[in-house]
Amino acid sequence: MTKSGGRDGTERLVVIGGDAAGMSAASQARRLRKPGELEIVAFERGHFTSYSACGIPYWVGGEVSGPDELIARTPEEHRERGIDLRLRTEVTGIDVAGQRVRARAVDTGAESWTPYDRLVIATGARPVRPDLPGVDAPGVHGVQTLDDGQALLDTLARTDGRRAVVVGAGYIGVEMAEALIHRGYEVTVVNRGSEPMATLDPDMGRLVRRAMEGLGITMVSDAEVTELPTGDDGRVRAVRTKDAEYPADLVILGIGVRPETSLARSAGLPVGAHGGLLTDLAMRVRGHRNIWAGGDCVEVLNLVSGQEQYVPLGTHANKHGQVIGTNAGGGYATFPGVVGTAVSKVCDLEIARTGLREKDADRVGLRYEAVTIESTSRAGYYPGASPMTVKMLAERGTGRLLGVQIVGREGAGKRVDIAAVALTARLTVEQMTALDLGYAPPFSPVWDPVLVAARKATAKVRQGQPG
Repeated sequence: MTKSGGRDGTERLVVIGGDAAGMSAASQARRLRKPGELEIVAFERGHFTSYSACGIPYWVGGEVSGPDELIARTPEEHRERGIDLRLRTEVTGIDVAGQRVRARAVDTGAESWTPYDRLVIATGARPVRPDLPGVDAPGVHGVQTLDDGQALLDTLARTDGRRAVVVGAGYIGVEMAEALIHRGYEVTVVNRGSEPMATLDPDMGRLVRRAMEGLGITMVSDAEVTELPTGDDGRVRAVRTKDAEYPADLVILGIGVRPETSLARSAGLPVGAHGGLLTDLAMRVRGHRNIWAGGDCVEVLNLVSGQEQYVPLGTHANKHGQVIGTNAGGGYATFPGVVGTAVSKVCDLEIARTGLREKDADRVGLRYEAVTIESTSRAGYYPGASPMTVKMLAERGTGRLLGVQIVGREGAGKRVDIAAVALTARLTVEQMTALDLGYAPPFSPVWDPVLVAARKATAKVRQGQPG
């Protein structure tokens, strides 16, 4: 490879994006290559690096005292390790043919070009902001970065009213609704779907809605937002749907996120059906041997469906970064794909899923059996046992596990990891019934709830088989 980027002929690795994927890649590459062998320059348009965006709702809700607790590694720590980290600097263009990036200083507007030999794109995701009247008014917030979290807290400190409307009921919407309840707000969630948490099947989402209503959250379902009316001062004052209007002193957009790939698109790099960059197993952008991409700006292979999927999670971003850093640093590593595992909570209700929902299986043409069981988190006679609902999908005929959803109290959420491992290993539900899981009355019934569901799924698969 031509050494065009670094000083004195040293190769230069340029990283766009200073959060999980980008800085994990930079740090891993630095472990493998000394500063005299590889110069690393990282650009970040915000004020923070290497932070947990997943923790922002807990910061807003008061469970976490401040942003410092969400930061895994500060800019100073990265620089001490030999990474030229440039904060408040936004990359505005990629010249693939010339192997250089154009960057602009956010505070001064000054622009410059930086050559690279190897490039990492970790531009993350952006909150969905629907094209609605009033969506850019003061008092309307998306929450994706620590800067977004700080802006929201600043608004909360300046706002006298206590009425909040959350638009959308996905992970961010649900978690932000709970955070605002903790802060004493009157919260309404306006959701275009029939139930919250579209990552679950509606019958399981219904359990989440009941829990949210139990917290005092007003749930509005099957509602399409048409406008965010503003007052005389220009601030948002309500959320309007086709059928009603909900007063608001504050609006949170919890509609979800999209991959931030505008920079990559402009450079002619390949994107998939979900808008994310397409990479190979080494996280190299397809068709470009010296460009890698990872984190919330890429699509990943779903190992259950066999199709590309967009799954913006910090767990994946950190793994992507390790793989990219290893490869960009001269080693070799791969990222095989995901099974779609996620976990969340509403107050003490734990919500988990992995694999396919019914509509996912329908979309890819898989025939399946679905079962739902009720069990408890501990032995029924042991103090503190709480109810748990487990839904399981198994492929008709083969019995291969396709997906699991769990809703319950303490001990429910992390049980999904059993199913995640089973999906990765392509186990059948019958094979799952023989898993040697840990048992003691304080932790589980004799038959763990996941295995109860596997037994029921096994019986249903057998009933559907020809004699």
